[in-house]
Amino acid sequence: MGESITEGTIVRWLKKVGDTLGRDEALLEISTDKVDSEIPSPGAGILAEIVTPEGATVPVRTVIAYLETEGPGPGSAPLRAPSQESGTVPAEPRKMTASTPSPVGGRFYSPLVLTIARTEGVPLTELESLPGSGEGGRLTKKDLLSYVAARKSGGAPSPAPEPVKAGPGPVTLQIADAPSLRAKYPAPGHEILQMSNVMQKMAQHMVQSVQTSPHVAAVHEVDMSAVVKHRDAHAEEFEKKEGFKLTFTPYIAEAVVKAIKKYPLVNSSVEGDKIIRKNFINLGLAVASDSGLIVPVIKHAEEKNFTGLARAVNDLASRTRAKKLLPEDIQGGTFTISNYGVFGTLIGIPIINQPQVAILGTGAIRKRPVVIDDAIAIRSVAYLTLSFDHRIVDGALGGMFLEEIVQDLQRRERETKI
Repeated sequence: MGESITEGTIVRWLKKVGDTLGRDEALLEISTDKVDSEIPSPGAGILAEIVTPEGATVPVRTVIAYLETEGPGPGSAPLRAPSQESGTVPAEPRKMTASTPSPVGGRFYSPLVLTIARTEGVPLTELESLPGSGEGGRLTKKDLLSYVAARKSGGAPSPAPEPVKAGPGPVTLQIADAPSLRAKYPAPGHEILQMSNVMQKMAQHMVQSVQTSPHVAAVHEVDMSAVVKHRDAHAEEFEKKEGFKLTFTPYIAEAVVKAIKKYPLVNSSVEGDKIIRKNFINLGLAVASDSGLIVPVIKHAEEKNFTGLARAVNDLASRTRAKKLLPEDIQGGTFTISNYGVFGTLIGIPIINQPQVAILGTGAIRKRPVVIDDAIAIRSVAYLTLSFDHRIVDGALGGMFLEEIVQDLQRRERETKI
């Protein structure tokens, strides 16, 4: 996952023990402090054992699962040896025998735990929902006996909840295990949800940004009629040629790149009393995913033409939503665009993506009456917001930079070629 990554959280196993896998077939999802990623299987075979459960955070180079590259014999399944009780792991998974602990649905269960479960009438599906205090979340004898006793007294915990939607947006959250908060905010009037790893990191990043940079925002109106006309005229031809739809984002990205070339101080960072001006443009694009907001980066955007920017925008958006991004895809940004207009928002005040010094927010394009040469006309209008770090970008620079973007987008005869 890259040299800068030291640990990761297992978000979700996409396969269960016993499943047959092809090389590079999606196996699990992990979350780091930089990005959520879908991880492919390193080889073909059978998933013999899942060592690290969902929700666990482990250092890099930790064994999280075993893959048996040769199929098991008849009537057997590959497993780790009982030496797991002592914390040691053999080099290869073993086949199941009558005395070997058995995994079910990806968890390790000792023969004793399985015997107690059968005796007490606890189905395997119910075992899967119980939290374990053993190594790697393993369910111990004590865990199961406590659960059985609580169930008999009517106080057994509920099975693990299914993920729920936080709202109409794309983010899916888990019900949080928070007894103290449940007492304070009882059901059914309240739901207590666990922030995803991406949301937690984004929250920390945003709080740090507000504490670091004195934020100032400027809002300009832009007539997008020329862009709308150009897009409508070329959309069908573009999609046939490139294989994906032409959106408004490449137009904005192109205008931003041109404006940065004219006002390069906006493409900087601050360290102490020193300004680090970047002679390259790594353009970040805020993308909503089902785990939260992620900002992948178009590297060296200044070297790309309009079509190249459109391809890069589509590639990053597609891989973000498919969880195919790598950490380097979201590192090194020098300026960010946040297009909240796709959700119908007209005006927003985005927070700077540190250590950058400015971010452009783009609102929804709406038709409205405007005055042109003392006459009223219907035009496609949007609002652009520039949030900037007032330590090095003052109102004059911020306003000129934003107006440069506006004028580029409003050109009556566009130079952009498809």
